[in-house]
Amino acid sequence: MTRRRMRLVAFLLSGPTAHHHGMWRHPETDNSFLTPEYYEHIARVLEGGFFDALFFADILALMDFYKGSYETVLSRGGQMGLLDPMPMLAQMARVTKHIGLGGSVSSSFVHAFQTARTFATMDHLSGGRMAWNIVTTSSSPQWANFGLEPIPRDERYDVADEVVEACTRLWDSWEADALIIDKASGRFADPTKVHRVDYAGKYVKTRGPLTVPRTVQGWPVLMQAGSSPRGRDFAARWAEIIFTLQHSIPDMQAFRADIHARMDARGRRPEACQILVSVDPIIGETRAIAEEKAAFLNDLVDPELGLALISAHIGTDLSHYPLHQPLRDVETSEGSRGSFDVILQGTRSEGLTLGEAARRFAVSELCPQVIGTQADIADQLQAMFDSGGCDGFVLTPTTFPGCFEQFSRGVVPELQRRGLVRTRYEGRTLRDNLQA
Repeated sequence: MTRRRMRLVAFLLSGPTAHHHGMWRHPETDNSFLTPEYYEHIARVLEGGFFDALFFADILALMDFYKGSYETVLSRGGQMGLLDPMPMLAQMARVTKHIGLGGSVSSSFVHAFQTARTFATMDHLSGGRMAWNIVTTSSSPQWANFGLEPIPRDERYDVADEVVEACTRLWDSWEADALIIDKASGRFADPTKVHRVDYAGKYVKTRGPLTVPRTVQGWPVLMQAGSSPRGRDFAARWAEIIFTLQHSIPDMQAFRADIHARMDARGRRPEACQILVSVDPIIGETRAIAEEKAAFLNDLVDPELGLALISAHIGTDLSHYPLHQPLRDVETSEGSRGSFDVILQGTRSEGLTLGEAARRFAVSELCPQVIGTQADIADQLQAMFDSGGCDGFVLTPTTFPGCFEQFSRGVVPELQRRGLVRTRYEGRTLRDNLQA
């Protein structure tokens, strides 16, 4: 019997930090995130570590929920998207051959035709390696940057359903053999194999056909990270990769079972979607060294920055609440309820106060830190994987690029020895490799 294979995806953000808010302050972290070499190097490292894919999260505003200002987030190096991911992914495609390349594009702001055109173009240029991380965008500062007023969460997913539906029809508007390019006959393409779409929904209209010929992958792989019930329904319909923040093996198992039940109700097989949980690795030559590294790294976080970033995630200014108040008693006024539920899930068992939760959030956004030697890390990942809690992992960096370099050089070979991770890329496209 063939052993189930663990999927590995790297989380990237074009700015000073990812989940660990002290990452940019570490002495070994390279902060040259405004240069092409920074992204080309990490793409090569991750492909050398046989990762299935890398993807960029994106933030379309400087978050100013906390104290009504972006001063804390900007001055203290919080999460921010300083560059547009799509040009960076094009550069990364040029220096790699196999690894999947994912970009986040909001269904709330970008028209379906433009999204379909961009991803089809990138899928051609990468040889069929693109993924679309579909985000619906909850926070009002991001809506304000597009001159729009936020709409309710469930309606955002209704819009997203139509955007993805329209995109899939646009990607299918060219048949695979529509291009002829026959110099002798003078026939460039067969118009009978290129079709109008005439999609008309409540929120989205597009005539089509797409201007980009069909790619070898057909569509980009669809990623999603919704946590609310409506977000999970959306994922069950569309997602081929789900990125989720869970805090323990029972939480992981419950989330995976829930998604599989929702997929089954839609007639989708569980293996059609890879459910990946986020972990933050800290690797040392010995367990004691790894624990010392973790203590040093975690001491770099700024609790007030954690408070500001929780405020951004839940759409509520937490500066108005006393730090000794239990987090569960905080009332949210807007934003992502799913994000707040995930945060509550990670603090419920300990009954953390707002101040305690802010510090914990600044360390890893309440995702598990996996700490130890290469073998220790492999043991922890295998335990989560073999428990049925996930199909693999989204690894977020704790130092950059050293965290990914250590993982690729040390932990991946250990996982390969256990038969858990590929030793070569077998497929032509990202979807092929996910299904191999």
